[in-house]
Amino acid sequence: MENNYTFFIFSTLLIIILSSTINNSKTYLAATTDQNALVKYKTSITSDPYRLLATNWSTDTNSSVCQWIGVSCGTKHKNRVTGLNISGFGLGGTLSPHLGNLTFLRYLDISYNTFAGPIPSELSRLSRLRSIYLSSNNFTGSTPQELSRLQGLQMLFLHNNQLTGSIPRGIFSLASIRIMRISNNYLSGMLPSDDMCNNLPNLITLSVSFNQLEGRIPSNIGNCTNLEILSLSFNRFNGEIPSELASLSILRELYLGSNNLKVISFNPLNGVLPDSIGNLSKSLTMFGAHGCNINGVIPSTIGNLIGLQLLDLSKNQITGLIPPTIGKLYRLQRLILYVNQLHGFIPPNICGMSKIGDLYLEENNLTGPIPECLGELKSLRNVYLGFNKLNSSIPLNFWNLKDLLFLNLSSNRLSGQLPYEIAGLRQLSQLDLSHNQFSGDIPRSIDGCESLTFLDLSDNKFERSIPPSLGNVRALMALDLSSNNLLGLIPQSLEGLKLLQYFNVSYNKLEGMIPTGGPFVNITAQSFFQDSALCGDQRFQVPPCIGNNLKNSRLKKVGRLMKYIVPSFISVIVLTAIILFVFVRTRKPKRGLAPIDDVSLGVTWRRISYVELVRGIDAFSETNLLGNGSFGSVFKGVLSDGLNVAVKVFNSQLERAIRSFDTECEILSSIRHRNLVEIIGCCSNTEFKALVLEFMPNGSLEKWLHLENCVLDLISRLQIAIDVALALEYLHHGHTFPVVHCDIKPSNVLLDEDMVAHLCDFGIAKLFDDGKNSVLTKTLGTVGYAAPEYGSGGRVSTSADVYSYGILLLEMFTSKKPTDDILNEQMSLKEWPRVVPWEKTALFRVQSDVPEQARQLGSVVGQSPWSHRTWTVSGPELGPSPDQDLSSVYKQDN
Repeated sequence: MENNYTFFIFSTLLIIILSSTINNSKTYLAATTDQNALVKYKTSITSDPYRLLATNWSTDTNSSVCQWIGVSCGTKHKNRVTGLNISGFGLGGTLSPHLGNLTFLRYLDISYNTFAGPIPSELSRLSRLRSIYLSSNNFTGSTPQELSRLQGLQMLFLHNNQLTGSIPRGIFSLASIRIMRISNNYLSGMLPSDDMCNNLPNLITLSVSFNQLEGRIPSNIGNCTNLEILSLSFNRFNGEIPSELASLSILRELYLGSNNLKVISFNPLNGVLPDSIGNLSKSLTMFGAHGCNINGVIPSTIGNLIGLQLLDLSKNQITGLIPPTIGKLYRLQRLILYVNQLHGFIPPNICGMSKIGDLYLEENNLTGPIPECLGELKSLRNVYLGFNKLNSSIPLNFWNLKDLLFLNLSSNRLSGQLPYEIAGLRQLSQLDLSHNQFSGDIPRSIDGCESLTFLDLSDNKFERSIPPSLGNVRALMALDLSSNNLLGLIPQSLEGLKLLQYFNVSYNKLEGMIPTGGPFVNITAQSFFQDSALCGDQRFQVPPCIGNNLKNSRLKKVGRLMKYIVPSFISVIVLTAIILFVFVRTRKPKRGLAPIDDVSLGVTWRRISYVELVRGIDAFSETNLLGNGSFGSVFKGVLSDGLNVAVKVFNSQLERAIRSFDTECEILSSIRHRNLVEIIGCCSNTEFKALVLEFMPNGSLEKWLHLENCVLDLISRLQIAIDVALALEYLHHGHTFPVVHCDIKPSNVLLDEDMVAHLCDFGIAKLFDDGKNSVLTKTLGTVGYAAPEYGSGGRVSTSADVYSYGILLLEMFTSKKPTDDILNEQMSLKEWPRVVPWEKTALFRVQSDVPEQARQLGSVVGQSPWSHRTWTVSGPELGPSPDQDLSSVYKQDN
């Protein structure tokens, strides 16, 4: 009996030891399997420019695969690979079928690389896979039918590749799929017509735009009841738009343009907008029917679509009135009705659109006055009412729109005078009042419009002299004052307009000498037609100036001035005497008044709660993530009022991140400019800090310079360069204390929907006070862009920004990064334009459709002495001042 008991104990212990050994062996074999799969995948990679895998993924069996870069393991199965994220590593090669051996993989992201070849069907063995990100590569061939076996798949991102063939039918049976993006490929065939949405209860985003899909849009699309974004644009779909779309009650974005449908943008409609349009989802945010040959009227039911943020019915044959119900669209941000046949008054109800930013009503037959209430819509940025029959004066409160950028009222029947209050439009970039009946003086306060680049006052009845203050509008690139009744001399101050490219004062009554300096060096005789009293250089085709010409013109001018000055002078003396008398009789001592210097001029920010912010960015959802930085992350979000924003969330665990948040708050509260990213609000407590910024839909300049699917032509690069220069000039000279950004680089230049550049990220900026012109810093800029003075004691000044701007320019016009492998100590980016001819750069080769004048301009920027001599100095003390640098940039741009 005792022997039996001993045998039982021994057998039990033996079984336990063997089981433990077997389990350890299984774990070891499993870990080895994952390591072998990744090592074999590594062998299929032919390009690893940053040597991230070469120096990190080891064949050593003692190396833990869970410590490799881009690899993550599970918590339950600690030695099994559950995530692979090598996005943006710059890798090239093929996608190895050995990835199919990572049987515990849940997350796969190899986007933004240059992988080519087919997508291996072996991925279908990864039954635990939840997310596949293969976008922005060069994959070819068809989409594997086997992917339909991944029943747990929630995210499928295959966009921006070169895939061909049809979309596998089985993919539309993946019940767990939430987001499917297959746009920007060469896919053909049709969408499943009978059961496409019968098995997709969780689908919220479907994007198949920019392909070659054809046939009808399936009517059962209405069964995808959770759809929020549907993008089918730029394909070959035909037939009617299914009425079932109206049942998508939470649809926010709908893109059907550029097909052969019977409605929506760039499609041959040849019909009318039905009243039933008002039955579409109230969650619909965008509706576009541009260039569809629509006739008839805008139905009043359009006012039911209260979720709309964009309404585009431009370039049609729509007649009738603008319906008053359009004022119900209180979330609308863009109303685009240009080039139609609308008539009647602009309804005052339009002012119910309190968030409207863009108003495009030009080229219609609208009559009557400009509604006075438009001046109360503080959100207005772009107003285009030109080529109508409007016949009033401009409402006085219109000049209170401080954030207005573009105003076009040309070719109407408007009259009246321009008031002094025009100086309030400091952000205004373009003003076109041509072909109207305005009269009186051009106000001297016009120089308050300091951001003005385009000014057209031609074909009006303006009189008296051209105000010399126009010479203070340094950003002016085009100035047209032709066909008025202007008198006197052309102000010498206009020679200071270094950016001026177009100038016209023809058909006036001007006299005296034409200036010859500054921009007048390149101005021709066409700018001075029918101004017979002008004199100057023979290239202007006017008589030469002699003593009598100048003397007579001065005498005439003095005579005219005396005619106005003497009566005015007497009136002023009498009025002053009366005022002094009344003041002495009635003044009483006042106390307790704060001096004017104590008045706060800071920008008022919007208060945003943590709850609203978290809800707006979908609880830090990965789909809303725009990017990560050293101090935190940036998410795309939507505020409670429907405004799209970018939310910069700082890592509150890092002291430097907190200092960066404080710095940005300090800097951005005191500056504001059209070329700086606008801060909308902030959310801050002891554990959470975030800034809410305006959203830039076109992303960063870095993306447009270096991604293959982004094309930036020469003219756009020049305009962006000017935008950044204007932002720097404002930071350095636009207010009392200079601001040094300290990190000028393409990723810190963001582009809005109109490709206007905005400088961002002031986390390490420096604010100079107490008259200082330089400061010491321990926070360095980005390698390759930072000025040499960072390495000589850490002292920075405004010239450091100008150095970085020079490197930025060179990167823009050579398409080379300062950290590229081809550049080294012997040949830096500063030397590149001198060594490599402009004609051999990548930028030159893609500019075959750019006019010769623009090509020459690009060549000047790319090969100018400024671009490769100014920055060969070894320290800030040898370089030119920021003023000189920015001036030289302006000259090159001209």
